[in-house]
Amino acid sequence: MSSEAEGLLTSAADAAPERMDLKVEIKNVGPCRKHVSVTVPEADVNSVREECLSELSNRAQVPGFRVGHVPRSLLVKKFKDEIAGQIKQKVLLASLEQMSEENRIDPINEPKIDVESLEIPDSGDFHYEFEVEVRPEFELPDYSSFTIRRPSGEVSDEEFQAYREQFLAGYSKRETVSEPCAPGDFVICDLKFTHDGKVLRETDLVSIHVLPTLNFQDAGLEGFDKLMVGVQAGETRQASIRISMQSPVIEMRGEEVQTEFAVKEIQRQILPVLDKEFLAKLNVESVEQIDEELRSSLERQIEFQQRQATRQQVLEKIAESSNWDLPESLVRQQTENALRRELLEMSQAGFTRDQILSRENEIRRSAIDNTRQALKEHFVLDRLATEQKIECDPADIDRELLLMSFQSGEPVRKIRARLTKSGMIENMEAQLRERKAVDFILSKAKFEDVKREPMARNDSVGIRFAICGNMNASLVDDSEPAEEAAE
Repeated sequence: MSSEAEGLLTSAADAAPERMDLKVEIKNVGPCRKHVSVTVPEADVNSVREECLSELSNRAQVPGFRVGHVPRSLLVKKFKDEIAGQIKQKVLLASLEQMSEENRIDPINEPKIDVESLEIPDSGDFHYEFEVEVRPEFELPDYSSFTIRRPSGEVSDEEFQAYREQFLAGYSKRETVSEPCAPGDFVICDLKFTHDGKVLRETDLVSIHVLPTLNFQDAGLEGFDKLMVGVQAGETRQASIRISMQSPVIEMRGEEVQTEFAVKEIQRQILPVLDKEFLAKLNVESVEQIDEELRSSLERQIEFQQRQATRQQVLEKIAESSNWDLPESLVRQQTENALRRELLEMSQAGFTRDQILSRENEIRRSAIDNTRQALKEHFVLDRLATEQKIECDPADIDRELLLMSFQSGEPVRKIRARLTKSGMIENMEAQLRERKAVDFILSKAKFEDVKREPMARNDSVGIRFAICGNMNASLVDDSEPAEEAAE
């Protein structure tokens, strides 16, 4: 679509011409897609032509004539292209505005109009056609009939100790050891990936935390800890990895790739000493205060999981009546937005960068399927928010930024600037509006409290690398290590 076409619908609202006798035909040509045919009668085109000529006559400067007294025939001959361009713009804007008002079209994107190829005829009607993606049409269900199973339960001592260890590990230092690799160590490896005897990619000196699951952007390796435990520097380990069916490299989907880990160095974590220097670095006065903050953070993560569980049940119930389809192009466009939203929620809930990065790689491998359902959820919640006049206020954004600042130790101003620059501040606004819509549904629903599942330990590690390449850049900001972020 040309740049001229991109602003037509939004610019059309500024025009206010007389009503045209338009002939409009609208046909469904696919999921959430309409083909629109518009015919502007010759009389209306001539009216716009006269208006353009009058405007040009009042400002055109032609040697030998005073402004406002240039013959119409000369104006038409001398400024033919300019006049045609103005007529086309005015007719398009006016007809699009009137067509939108008189017909029920709720576009998602700008219409696909090839403006450059359109020409205003010297005589006769003006006709143009375009396709546009529109919001799906559906009926909202009766929320008062929903019964939601709500997972509940206090933070256990085992959950707290695991979370505390994980937090302190983020401030640990590493030292090279000569012993065989043990669970939780780091291996520095050269990686080589081959398929059918041919090398796909190679990369050197990658640092990998030895945990049960290793996630690449387009594949996952289970049992990574068992593979690496006992290995020593100078040794290699091999594994077979199956490429995700969501890989952008279509010919590699589902293919097995042989992976070689050439271990160059083994490093072990040295946990920080909880002395005055470390407490000052965290801006706390005691170990008890650290534990208090950690417990509070863990409770928010449990609330996050509870909110996700109840939200998912709400959306599943809504999805039961969502038997409408979505265009594949729209699904792919929104895949990145869906990913941003989930990562943002995890960041707000206090998950570590390693956890978020690992989850990001998992999401990317199944992004298209997940996004299709997420889009349906979005349309339902957006429709509900619109009907109930639910909006995200600036105060809502401020509260979320304060929570994120507390979790990371990063100043609110810096977080806001980073989110604004990356475009994630808009994702936050949409996320909070949808959260309010879910809360509205939950306020109408009935609840049944059930025992929650224990918080899972962080048993996976993600590395920013796609075996087959062609993956998008990560959305996780790891430009600062934990110690720097806490200062």
